[in-house]
Amino acid sequence: MSQFESLAGKRVVLGVSGGIAAYKAIEVMRRLVDAGAHVVPVLTEGSLNFVGKTTFDALGSEPAQMDLFSQAGPTASPIPHTKLGQTADVVVVAPATARVISDYRTGRSADLLTATLVATAAPVVIAPAMHTEMWEHPAIEENLAVLAERGVVVVPAEQGRLAGGDIGKGRLAAPATIVATIDAVVAGVHGTMAGQNVLVTAGGTREALDPVRYIGNRSSGKQGYAIAAEAAARGANVTLLSTVERDVPAGVEVISVTTAAELEKEVLARTPGVDVLVMAAAVADFRPISVAQGKLKKVAGVPDVKLEQTNDILASVGASRRPDQMIVGFAAETSDLASNAAGKLSRKGVDVMVANDVSAPQVGFGHDTNEVLILTANGDEQHVPLANKAQIARAVLAQVVAVQAKRL
Repeated sequence: MSQFESLAGKRVVLGVSGGIAAYKAIEVMRRLVDAGAHVVPVLTEGSLNFVGKTTFDALGSEPAQMDLFSQAGPTASPIPHTKLGQTADVVVVAPATARVISDYRTGRSADLLTATLVATAAPVVIAPAMHTEMWEHPAIEENLAVLAERGVVVVPAEQGRLAGGDIGKGRLAAPATIVATIDAVVAGVHGTMAGQNVLVTAGGTREALDPVRYIGNRSSGKQGYAIAAEAAARGANVTLLSTVERDVPAGVEVISVTTAAELEKEVLARTPGVDVLVMAAAVADFRPISVAQGKLKKVAGVPDVKLEQTNDILASVGASRRPDQMIVGFAAETSDLASNAAGKLSRKGVDVMVANDVSAPQVGFGHDTNEVLILTANGDEQHVPLANKAQIARAVLAQVVAVQAKRL
């Protein structure tokens, strides 16, 4: 199952303009095709200075288009820009150069790409890329601001290495970021958490027995990472506290922790400044009272390990929360799912409880799929059948957004 199921079957016009970052459009196209989208590449003359049309012909869903007037063949359209604009579910420009941005803002349709942009009523996503001096020019800033006011989704340029060895702002956003944004736009969730500060925890804590052994659990962190990625795609500022090493979701800051105590310290320090806390991590309920300074040797016999309870992080933040904050808890159960989840929802003082039966096939720890029951303090209940964890993340945050809307 693809992470971006909203793109399956969607018709995406992918515009590629003439900048050095045009080569990254190939990766954007590959990811879109892998997600099941029908991708129609539209290239400008300038893009051919950096990439070859044959590559897009081979990897796109149909041959790349360039000509506004001189198309030929039995399927050619006398008005290709109109046909492209009318049939697209979304139009994307990556990279979008200063020239294309300016033409689009003013409505100047000098080639097939800009004519298609003017001729479409579909959502438009543009990913600018240019040198820092151009990115910071007042004309560029104004053009992007005007387009954003008109509803165009702008994937901001990033800091990084530029052409000529320079380093600065203006680098094309990562292909993963661009595709995640397109998916959110197509799904209709882009911007639903814009500007919110979201803190997510992921993975299972590890409580040391000695320098080489620990008490832990089977949590892979996949669900927490999926939630962090979904929150970022919805426009949130996301910090992820993680006990595991995984690919970092686009637009997410990751901070590594190991033990329940380390996680507690970070959560309590950061929660006052967040709008939404999602406690997806599997936190140890117990830890050894003492940790051996050296490796426990087998010849010494079976060690007598005494445990103590860890602090209940979720209950702590639930008791000290601001009224306007949203707190989401997770409950990994093996029986009485609904009643156990409802009890935790009440005891912990949270807004949303996400429960799963980790004894069920393909559910929970280590799997790419999950099946959950989502309960809210408002009394709402949603069962999400077995799905990939990206879909589960979308359902969880949809409930968060719904609860927030009821508070307005």
